[in-house]
Amino acid sequence: MDKGTLIEFRLQGERRLAVAERPEGKKNWIFVDERGQSHSLKPQRVEYAITGDYEPSDLPKFREALDPYLDASNLEVAWELLVEDGEAVTPESLAQLLYSDESPSVCYAAHLLLVEDKIYFKKKGDKYEPRPQSQVEEIKHQLAVEEQREQEKQAFFERVQQALAQDSVEWQESDRSRLESLERLVLQPETNHRAAQEILEALNRPPTAQAAFDLLVELGCWSNHENLFLRRSSYPLQFPQKVLDVAQSRLNTPTSEIEQDIRLDLTHLKVYTVDDESTQEIDDGLSVEYLDHGRVKLWVHIADPTRLLDLGDELDLEARRRSTSLYLPTGMIPMFPKELATGPMSLIQGQVCYALSFGVVLDETGAIEDYTIQATQIKPTYRLTYDDVDEMLELGVQAEPELAELAHAAQLRSQWRKSQGAINIHMPEAQIKVKNEEEIAIELLDDSTSRELVAEMMILCGEVTGRYAQDQNLPLPFRGQPQPELPPEEELLLLPPGPVRFCAMRRCMPRSEMSITPVRHAGLGLDVYTQVTSPIRRYTDLLTHFQIKAHLRGEELPLNADELQAIVFSVTSASQEATLVERQTNRYWGLEYLRRHPNEVWQAIVLRWLREDDNLCLILLEELGLELPHRLNRSVELGDRIEVQVSTADPRNDVIRFRECLTPEIEAATP
Repeated sequence: MDKGTLIEFRLQGERRLAVAERPEGKKNWIFVDERGQSHSLKPQRVEYAITGDYEPSDLPKFREALDPYLDASNLEVAWELLVEDGEAVTPESLAQLLYSDESPSVCYAAHLLLVEDKIYFKKKGDKYEPRPQSQVEEIKHQLAVEEQREQEKQAFFERVQQALAQDSVEWQESDRSRLESLERLVLQPETNHRAAQEILEALNRPPTAQAAFDLLVELGCWSNHENLFLRRSSYPLQFPQKVLDVAQSRLNTPTSEIEQDIRLDLTHLKVYTVDDESTQEIDDGLSVEYLDHGRVKLWVHIADPTRLLDLGDELDLEARRRSTSLYLPTGMIPMFPKELATGPMSLIQGQVCYALSFGVVLDETGAIEDYTIQATQIKPTYRLTYDDVDEMLELGVQAEPELAELAHAAQLRSQWRKSQGAINIHMPEAQIKVKNEEEIAIELLDDSTSRELVAEMMILCGEVTGRYAQDQNLPLPFRGQPQPELPPEEELLLLPPGPVRFCAMRRCMPRSEMSITPVRHAGLGLDVYTQVTSPIRRYTDLLTHFQIKAHLRGEELPLNADELQAIVFSVTSASQEATLVERQTNRYWGLEYLRRHPNEVWQAIVLRWLREDDNLCLILLEELGLELPHRLNRSVELGDRIEVQVSTADPRNDVIRFRECLTPEIEAATP
């Protein structure tokens, strides 16, 4: 190294030019860069050297002389000339090849082109070899992809800023992965989500799940009350396009081409369908047929969706994946595409519909004397609500004696089941409905005659199906419930009648179980029972239809016991998850309703102790049918009525706290 040599070295990744000034120690030299700063460098730090008599003041002019030669596209020209023979180059030979000039500035410019190049040449020793053509094409492709990603990223942030400014935004397909990364951070905050955190940091927001949730709301992707329970579940929010295509083909196919079963024509019977006003999937109807000698046959008609699908086709597999229709306060998510579920699958008033019908004759005690199961066609006469039926029964409408006959049969059945050990628990049940996330309505479902009528007919239908399967040795998804160990009668009688006593009984009731062989259902008081009445919205009912209809036709069953068991196992798991989502969603909106009514005074009953030592109990808000925890600050007894107001309500974090509204007398007596 001589004084005045111009060199290139790197400082924190930046390429700098400097001039050798003097040696330092045995190996180091002191160099002065173009900023006038001194650096003590070992020879190994020098990446390029130009012998000469340079001064630090020459460096700006030297750098300026490089500009005409720093066109990276020139490298492609050189590569094309050299690649065929695989000839390696040095900065000096490249300068001669491209510019016919080996002056120091041109050679250094060639050096810069080569060391910065990521496409055409790779360094090998002191020279640079041209890369093979296939490798160059691959690198170009990768760089193009990277450039496109960067452009998409910048465009995404531009759209984000537009959305935050309340401007209309049309999100692109390329935005989906970034938005989904934000969603995953909210739904699974315990795992690593680097992509989402980078987005939040770029927007000067904390990289937290709450910040991601707030951003998604501000962007209009989610609402303030987004159902995170549903999003965390495996329940599909949308139907795949291929399923919708199959559904559309079924809608377009004439009934004559679909219908293969020989059906009993029951269109002469008056058929009542009874549901809540908002129900869209109408899957059951009721009739009365008058026989000789004053006897009657009750008919329960169940919608027959199996005629529109085959076991294992796209519609069936999607329904199996969903396991059930989901009934949420904000609306229903059907098991089948809505056009099918509420159209040709449903029992629609005034239209000829196809059903699986169960005809039953009861004896004088309410037990089943005779029954038949038939594939039928019917024509629903009336679409009634529960309130309609209650009113008609109360008025004793002479033109509809069938309703009174059905109500009498339901009462008879209820008494018979009770004689068989049925356990009746009547706890208040709330129905929460939300409109546009603004209006929340909570309605108590009372134990009306109409609801008991429909429930008893559905239970009757389930017993008939179970008996048929048992008699014919058919594997079906039977539902049973082990015999509970209820508190002794004398212990129950010590509890206040009504909700407190029923609550104590409910705690002792074991979960119902699914089995492919008959099993007793203790709660219903039936030796055999299977659910069959909701095939549009409950997949196990649909399986029962497939099995029963095949047997009625004299065909081999579509599923043997092992196959049925495997499907029931997977469907039961999915159904339990769906039930949990429904429960969590209802609780969220119940708490949100309370949050919006902080000044309301609620009448509550102390239902049971959760931790008596801590005065933590479960209370029932009588007007709303909501059961919620509350910590008392005074002594009370089970069944006592108290008045409470909401002190804290945080639905998102499942937090609710009440304060008691004490009368002056109680307040004075409270420690």
